[in-house]
Amino acid sequence: MAAQQIQVTLDPAQTTVEWTLVATLHTVHGTFKMKSGTVSFDLKSGIASGLIIVDATSGESGNQARDKKMHKEILESQRYPEITFTPERVIGNVLQKGNSTIQVQGSFHIHGFDHPFTLSIPVQINGNEVKASASFVVPYQDWGMKNPSTFLLHVENKVAVNVSAVAHLTPTNGAVASRPPQHAASTACVRAAR
Repeated sequence: MAAQQIQVTLDPAQTTVEWTLVATLHTVHGTFKMKSGTVSFDLKSGIASGLIIVDATSGESGNQARDKKMHKEILESQRYPEITFTPERVIGNVLQKGNSTIQVQGSFHIHGFDHPFTLSIPVQINGNEVKASASFVVPYQDWGMKNPSTFLLHVENKVAVNVSAVAHLTPTNGAVASRPPQHAASTACVRAAR
């Protein structure tokens, strides 16, 4: 690929963010809506930038009372209306066409705090269209959010999240500007596999 930098712009209308929370009586399934997402990275160095934004206020599980409690007591979404991921480095070989799997290191911001995070992302490229998915776990209680368990109902202290996205690829000749790492976990210089 001639360009050293590529930019991927997610299509919110074709992106789904689904979550699952296991409870004693049943498993709760829900969704969030993505607001926007752009990731740029240098193919040679792996240095990345951009921002993926999910609307925290859009979270719903199909139960009005449960969702009201989630927004008011757990996510505090009126105070923290966005959940974001800021990419810092891409590790892996991105094929021009077909399937590849990359690791994306960055910062996961939720409920007012940043957390070092690494996503494993299978990617499929066909022309300028990119299909990507990611499955990961958010340990919300460890990250300072309230566990809604009661005496009669116990829920796990982590939420499984599945993201399926369609994006558009834009090769450029520009360079991604290097910036100081935000977390100690991302200070190690890991070269992207070529």
